[in-house]
Amino acid sequence: MTSLSRSRLRDLPSVDRLLKCPLAAAAVERFGQQAATRAIRDALEEARAACRTGAAVPEPSDLAADALARLKAAERPSLRPVFNLTGTVLHTNLGRALIAGEALEAMRAAMGEAVALEFDIGTGRRGERDDHLRTLICELTGAEDATVVNNNAAAVLLALNTLSLGREAVVSRGELIEIGGSFRMPDIMARAGAKLVEVGTTNRTHPRDYRSAIGPATGLLFKVHTSNYRIDGFTAEVSARELSAIAKERGVPLIHDLGSGTLIDLTQYGLTHEPTVGEAIAAGADLITFSGDKLLGGPQAGFIVGRKDLLAEINRNPMKRALRLDKLRLAALEATLKLYRNPDRLVERLPTLRLLARSAADIAAQARRLAPVLSNVLGDEFAVDVAECRSQVGSGAMPLDTVPSAGLAISHQSGSGQALEALAAALRALPIPVIGRIEKQALMLDLRCLEDEAGLAANLASLFPGGGDAVA
Repeated sequence: MTSLSRSRLRDLPSVDRLLKCPLAAAAVERFGQQAATRAIRDALEEARAACRTGAAVPEPSDLAADALARLKAAERPSLRPVFNLTGTVLHTNLGRALIAGEALEAMRAAMGEAVALEFDIGTGRRGERDDHLRTLICELTGAEDATVVNNNAAAVLLALNTLSLGREAVVSRGELIEIGGSFRMPDIMARAGAKLVEVGTTNRTHPRDYRSAIGPATGLLFKVHTSNYRIDGFTAEVSARELSAIAKERGVPLIHDLGSGTLIDLTQYGLTHEPTVGEAIAAGADLITFSGDKLLGGPQAGFIVGRKDLLAEINRNPMKRALRLDKLRLAALEATLKLYRNPDRLVERLPTLRLLARSAADIAAQARRLAPVLSNVLGDEFAVDVAECRSQVGSGAMPLDTVPSAGLAISHQSGSGQALEALAAALRALPIPVIGRIEKQALMLDLRCLEDEAGLAANLASLFPGGGDAVA
């Protein structure tokens, strides 16, 4: 270390001196003495390291400002809102469904007040939390009975554990799906205590395969709707209706896992038909499981609907308590399900359907309005073009089904992929992170999920005050 460096280290202010600065006093007032002191020490340590390499001694006010900025950054929630411009409506990594305003209000009321969660107001005695949803779910699906847990994987786990613990669960080899995060159906079955019996082949399964597998040790037949992939070509599968007939013929229950699950026919919105819960019940399944936070458009939840006697067994399973919902999600689910009673206003009030139903022409018009805003921010280093693209449903639902959309395709004038990566990182570093996707040598911002156009424009204004040279 040089004598100049040692001199600079001696010139650094003490912690006590910095604590007397106005900004440090503000930090103490807002964050407390202990946190402010720690932040000042961290700022000093960083300045000390810089001085050893020849940097100038910072002003005390700058060090205090650095400490205050550190405290503000640490206070910012890690679960932050983002602009989802990926083109995936139900993006698992971005929280899946946006819930309706009615559901948000119901959650707010449940958070701020005492509620009759497990209290029967009529009798004055203890009630059941499932009662808040049971009648409503049965009304919308045609099921005899219903219960709800914290996600669809939990619904499958609980149903299998109740009906096939230590017994065989027969399922087609082509339906042994892997859910997101390397979470595989065979693993869920194993944890449920079921003995997996695979029938058929990857691409073809016939009724005789199920019949030959059923025996004294069979606990149930299990059908999985492969909502997150498709097999095309030389294929055969046993329909839910056929499988239901086989199950009844042999006296074993049939569980049908719909995965995403939907309560309405989605073809009216230009999407491929997905089997509805009502259709699965009409086809004869004894129990149906499905999600609440995907196509249904509510908070994370898993439904089990079907035969009353089987639901009674499930509700007696000790695991049910470990998997149950809290009052906030129950409130949000009730409000969401009630929206389905008025199908004429469903698109208007349910964000998931509203986003999926947006027309490509409407999105393209939005892109044309935003293109000059983004061009002005980025400067001459980047070209911003309005482009057609395709959006997807996401979260394992309808993997091959996309809908026409539009967005902003941003390309670097030199074709630099590194510059695009830097720009994507800069967009993620905005006060409200902007998440897009890089494809075909362009950063694509698909606008299908953008409803706060003014908010995005204001957010982009702070991107590069000096123009596009900031990422060139």
